[in-house]
Amino acid sequence: MISSPGAIAFQIGPVVLRWYGILMATAIVAGLWLGHRQARRDHLPADDVISCGQWAILAGLVGARLYEVLFNWDYYGRYPWKIIAVWEGGLAIHGGLILGPLVGAWLAYRWRLPVLRGLDVAAPSIALGQAIGRWGNFFNEEAFGRPTDLPWKLYISPPHRPLGFGQYEYFHPTFLYESIWNLVVFGLLAAWLRPRLAGRPGALFFCYVGLYSIGRFAIEALRLDSFWLGAYRVPQLASMLGIIVAVAGVAWARRRASTLAAS
Repeated sequence: MISSPGAIAFQIGPVVLRWYGILMATAIVAGLWLGHRQARRDHLPADDVISCGQWAILAGLVGARLYEVLFNWDYYGRYPWKIIAVWEGGLAIHGGLILGPLVGAWLAYRWRLPVLRGLDVAAPSIALGQAIGRWGNFFNEEAFGRPTDLPWKLYISPPHRPLGFGQYEYFHPTFLYESIWNLVVFGLLAAWLRPRLAGRPGALFFCYVGLYSIGRFAIEALRLDSFWLGAYRVPQLASMLGIIVAVAGVAWARRRASTLAAS
Protein backbone atom coordinates (compact mmCIF):
# COMPACT_ATOMS: atom_id res chain seq x y z
CA MET A 1 0.00 0.00 0.00
CA ILE A 2 1.39 3.42 -0.96
CA SER A 3 0.76 6.12 1.59
CA SER A 4 -0.98 9.36 0.79
CA PRO A 5 0.41 12.75 1.86
CA GLY A 6 0.99 12.68 5.60
CA ALA A 7 -1.19 14.40 8.16
CA ILE A 8 -0.33 18.07 8.62
CA ALA A 9 0.61 19.17 12.14
CA PHE A 10 0.43 22.88 11.31
CA GLN A 11 1.04 25.26 8.44
CA ILE A 12 2.47 28.78 8.38
CA GLY A 13 2.04 30.26 4.94
CA PRO A 14 3.83 28.00 2.45
CA VAL A 15 5.65 26.15 5.23
CA VAL A 16 3.98 22.84 6.05
CA LEU A 17 5.04 20.63 8.92
CA ARG A 18 3.73 17.07 8.93
CA TRP A 19 3.47 14.73 11.90
CA TYR A 20 5.57 12.10 10.14
CA GLY A 21 8.49 14.51 9.81
CA ILE A 22 8.11 15.82 13.36
CA LEU A 23 8.20 12.31 14.81
CA MET A 24 11.16 11.30 12.66
CA ALA A 25 13.06 14.40 13.82
CA THR A 26 12.13 13.67 17.44
CA ALA A 27 13.35 10.09 17.08
CA ILE A 28 16.67 11.25 15.64
CA VAL A 29 17.25 13.92 18.31
CA ALA A 30 16.37 11.50 21.13
CA GLY A 31 18.64 8.82 19.72
CA LEU A 32 21.58 11.18 19.27
CA TRP A 33 21.15 12.62 22.76
CA LEU A 34 21.05 9.17 24.31
CA GLY A 35 24.03 8.01 22.26
CA HIS A 36 26.12 11.05 23.24
CA ARG A 37 25.28 10.49 26.91
CA GLN A 38 26.26 6.82 26.75
CA ALA A 39 29.46 7.49 24.80
CA ARG A 40 30.60 9.87 27.54
CA ARG A 41 29.80 7.27 30.19
CA ASP A 42 31.86 4.73 28.25
CA HIS A 43 34.77 7.21 28.05
CA LEU A 44 34.58 7.36 24.26
CA PRO A 45 35.13 10.52 22.17
CA ALA A 46 31.43 11.36 22.26
CA ASP A 47 31.47 14.13 19.65
CA ASP A 48 33.23 11.92 17.12
CA VAL A 49 30.92 8.99 17.85
CA ILE A 50 27.88 11.21 17.31
CA SER A 51 29.36 12.54 14.07
CA CYS A 52 29.52 8.94 12.86
CA GLY A 53 25.97 8.48 14.09
CA GLN A 54 24.71 11.50 12.16
CA TRP A 55 26.17 10.18 8.89
CA ALA A 56 24.84 6.72 9.71
CA ILE A 57 21.34 8.15 10.22
CA LEU A 58 21.50 9.95 6.88
CA ALA A 59 22.67 6.77 5.18
CA GLY A 60 19.97 4.80 6.99
CA LEU A 61 17.26 7.14 5.71
CA VAL A 62 18.60 6.79 2.18
CA GLY A 63 18.77 3.01 2.53
CA ALA A 64 15.24 2.84 3.96
CA ARG A 65 13.88 4.88 1.08
CA LEU A 66 15.75 2.92 -1.60
CA TYR A 67 14.47 -0.35 -0.10
CA GLU A 68 10.91 0.99 -0.18
CA VAL A 69 11.25 2.23 -3.77
CA LEU A 70 12.82 -1.02 -4.96
CA PHE A 71 9.98 -3.19 -3.69
CA ASN A 72 7.30 -0.73 -4.84
CA TRP A 73 8.77 0.00 -8.26
CA ASP A 74 5.42 -0.63 -9.96
CA TYR A 75 4.26 2.57 -8.27
CA TYR A 76 7.44 4.67 -8.23
CA GLY A 77 8.27 3.73 -11.81
CA ARG A 78 5.03 5.42 -12.86
CA TYR A 79 5.50 8.39 -10.53
CA PRO A 80 9.28 8.90 -10.22
CA TRP A 81 8.90 12.35 -8.67
CA LYS A 82 7.40 10.61 -5.64
CA ILE A 83 10.75 8.95 -4.88
CA ILE A 84 11.95 12.01 -2.98
CA ALA A 85 8.62 12.62 -1.22
CA VAL A 86 9.74 11.07 2.07
CA TRP A 87 7.40 13.36 4.03
CA GLU A 88 4.56 11.18 2.74
CA GLY A 89 6.01 8.15 4.54
CA GLY A 90 7.50 5.11 2.92
CA LEU A 91 10.68 4.22 4.79
CA ALA A 92 11.40 0.49 4.99
CA ILE A 93 13.38 -0.05 8.18
CA HIS A 94 15.33 -3.07 6.95
CA GLY A 95 16.96 -0.95 4.27
CA GLY A 96 18.02 1.54 6.93
CA LEU A 97 19.33 -1.17 9.24
CA ILE A 98 21.52 -2.49 6.44
CA LEU A 99 23.04 0.73 5.12
CA GLY A 100 23.09 2.88 8.27
CA PRO A 101 25.27 0.68 10.54
CA LEU A 102 27.55 -0.21 7.63
CA VAL A 103 28.27 3.45 6.92
CA GLY A 104 28.64 4.25 10.62
CA ALA A 105 31.06 1.35 11.16
CA TRP A 106 33.07 2.27 8.06
CA LEU A 107 33.42 5.88 9.21
CA ALA A 108 34.40 4.80 12.72
CA TYR A 109 37.08 2.59 11.21
CA ARG A 110 38.33 5.43 9.00
CA TRP A 111 38.40 7.83 11.95
CA ARG A 112 40.14 5.23 14.15
CA LEU A 113 37.28 4.94 16.60
CA PRO A 114 36.40 1.68 18.39
CA VAL A 115 33.89 0.29 15.91
CA LEU A 116 32.28 -2.41 18.06
CA ARG A 117 31.96 -0.22 21.14
CA GLY A 118 30.42 2.47 18.95
CA LEU A 119 27.84 0.01 17.64
CA ASP A 120 27.02 -0.95 21.23
CA VAL A 121 26.44 2.72 22.05
CA ALA A 122 24.14 3.02 19.04
CA ALA A 123 21.99 -0.06 19.68
CA PRO A 124 19.65 1.27 22.43
CA SER A 125 19.41 4.60 20.60
CA ILE A 126 18.25 2.85 17.44
CA ALA A 127 15.59 0.92 19.35
CA LEU A 128 14.32 4.07 21.08
CA GLY A 129 14.28 5.99 17.81
CA GLN A 130 12.26 3.23 16.16
CA ALA A 131 9.74 3.24 19.02
CA ILE A 132 9.16 6.97 18.57
CA GLY A 133 9.29 7.02 14.78
CA ARG A 134 6.67 4.29 14.39
CA TRP A 135 4.02 6.77 15.52
CA GLY A 136 4.46 8.54 12.21
CA ASN A 137 2.66 5.54 10.70
CA PHE A 138 -0.32 6.31 12.92
CA PHE A 139 -0.72 9.82 11.53
CA ASN A 140 -0.20 8.58 7.96
CA GLU A 141 -2.67 5.70 8.49
CA GLU A 142 -0.17 3.11 7.27
CA ALA A 143 1.64 0.01 8.51
CA PHE A 144 -1.51 -1.52 10.01
CA GLY A 145 -2.57 -5.15 10.04
CA ARG A 146 -5.51 -7.37 9.29
CA PRO A 147 -9.09 -6.47 10.25
CA THR A 148 -9.87 -7.08 13.92
CA ASP A 149 -12.53 -6.50 16.57
CA LEU A 150 -10.12 -6.48 19.50
CA PRO A 151 -10.61 -3.70 22.07
CA TRP A 152 -7.48 -1.87 20.87
CA LYS A 153 -8.56 -1.96 17.21
CA LEU A 154 -7.55 0.96 15.01
CA TYR A 155 -9.99 2.85 12.77
CA ILE A 156 -8.69 3.40 9.24
CA SER A 157 -10.44 5.89 6.97
CA PRO A 158 -11.76 4.54 3.65
CA PRO A 159 -9.10 6.15 1.39
CA HIS A 160 -6.34 4.31 3.31
CA ARG A 161 -7.89 0.86 3.29
CA PRO A 162 -6.20 -1.64 0.94
CA LEU A 163 -8.00 -3.03 -2.08
CA GLY A 164 -10.37 -5.78 -1.02
CA PHE A 165 -10.70 -4.45 2.54
CA GLY A 166 -12.96 -1.45 1.96
CA GLN A 167 -15.81 -3.03 3.91
CA TYR A 168 -13.73 -3.21 7.11
CA GLU A 169 -13.31 -0.25 9.46
CA TYR A 170 -10.98 -1.55 12.18
CA PHE A 171 -7.55 -3.12 11.84
CA HIS A 172 -4.65 -4.35 13.97
CA PRO A 173 -2.46 -1.35 14.99
CA THR A 174 0.75 -3.14 14.04
CA PHE A 175 2.67 0.13 14.19
CA LEU A 176 1.76 0.21 17.90
CA TYR A 177 2.81 -3.40 18.42
CA GLU A 178 6.19 -2.63 16.93
CA SER A 179 6.56 0.59 18.88
CA ILE A 180 5.89 -1.27 22.15
CA TRP A 181 8.25 -4.08 21.16
CA ASN A 182 10.99 -1.56 20.38
CA LEU A 183 10.50 0.04 23.80
CA VAL A 184 10.86 -3.41 25.38
CA VAL A 185 14.04 -4.00 23.36
CA PHE A 186 15.36 -0.59 24.43
CA GLY A 187 14.73 -1.43 28.09
CA LEU A 188 16.38 -4.84 27.79
CA LEU A 189 19.44 -3.40 26.06
CA ALA A 190 19.91 -0.36 28.28
CA ALA A 191 19.01 -1.76 31.70
CA TRP A 192 19.59 -5.51 31.61
CA LEU A 193 21.91 -6.64 28.83
CA ARG A 194 24.42 -3.78 28.86
CA PRO A 195 25.94 -4.58 32.28
CA ARG A 196 25.87 -8.33 31.56
CA LEU A 197 27.70 -7.93 28.23
CA ALA A 198 30.37 -5.56 29.49
CA GLY A 199 33.74 -6.57 28.13
CA ARG A 200 32.25 -8.14 24.98
CA PRO A 201 32.27 -5.32 22.41
CA GLY A 202 29.71 -5.81 19.68
CA ALA A 203 27.52 -8.26 21.59
CA LEU A 204 24.97 -5.62 22.61
CA PHE A 205 24.51 -4.49 19.02
CA PHE A 206 24.02 -8.06 17.80
CA CYS A 207 21.49 -8.62 20.61
CA TYR A 208 19.58 -5.61 19.30
CA VAL A 209 19.57 -7.07 15.78
CA GLY A 210 18.26 -10.40 17.09
CA LEU A 211 15.62 -9.00 19.42
CA TYR A 212 14.26 -6.58 16.84
CA SER A 213 14.18 -9.33 14.21
CA ILE A 214 12.21 -11.69 16.48
CA GLY A 215 9.54 -9.08 17.12
CA ARG A 216 9.37 -7.92 13.53
CA PHE A 217 9.02 -11.51 12.26
CA ALA A 218 5.98 -12.07 14.49
CA ILE A 219 4.34 -8.71 13.84
CA GLU A 220 4.86 -8.90 10.08
CA ALA A 221 2.51 -11.89 9.89
CA LEU A 222 -0.38 -9.50 10.68
CA ARG A 223 0.45 -6.75 8.18
CA LEU A 224 -1.35 -6.16 4.92
CA ASP A 225 1.37 -4.15 3.19
CA SER A 226 4.25 -6.62 3.22
CA PHE A 227 6.68 -6.88 0.32
CA TRP A 228 6.48 -10.37 -1.17
CA LEU A 229 9.05 -12.58 -2.86
CA GLY A 230 6.99 -15.40 -4.31
CA ALA A 231 5.11 -16.95 -1.40
CA TYR A 232 7.30 -15.35 1.27
CA ARG A 233 7.15 -12.01 3.01
CA VAL A 234 10.42 -10.16 2.40
CA PRO A 235 10.51 -8.56 5.90
CA GLN A 236 10.17 -12.00 7.47
CA LEU A 237 13.02 -13.32 5.32
CA ALA A 238 15.10 -10.32 6.36
CA SER A 239 14.18 -10.94 10.00
CA MET A 240 15.26 -14.58 9.75
CA LEU A 241 18.58 -13.43 8.32
CA GLY A 242 18.85 -10.89 11.15
CA ILE A 243 18.37 -13.62 13.76
CA ILE A 244 21.09 -15.74 12.14
CA VAL A 245 23.45 -12.75 12.01
CA ALA A 246 22.67 -11.95 15.65
CA VAL A 247 23.37 -15.46 16.94
CA ALA A 248 26.61 -15.69 14.96
CA GLY A 249 27.60 -12.15 16.00
CA VAL A 250 27.05 -12.71 19.73
CA ALA A 251 29.01 -15.99 19.58
CA TRP A 252 31.84 -14.22 17.71
CA ALA A 253 31.90 -11.34 20.22
CA ARG A 254 32.09 -13.78 23.15
CA ARG A 255 34.87 -15.78 21.51
CA ARG A 256 36.78 -12.64 20.60
CA ALA A 257 36.55 -11.33 24.18
CA SER A 258 37.75 -14.65 25.59
CA THR A 259 40.68 -14.76 23.17
CA LEU A 260 41.73 -11.21 24.01
CA ALA A 261 41.47 -11.94 27.75
CA ALA A 262 43.64 -15.01 27.41
CA SER A 263 46.33 -13.30 25.36
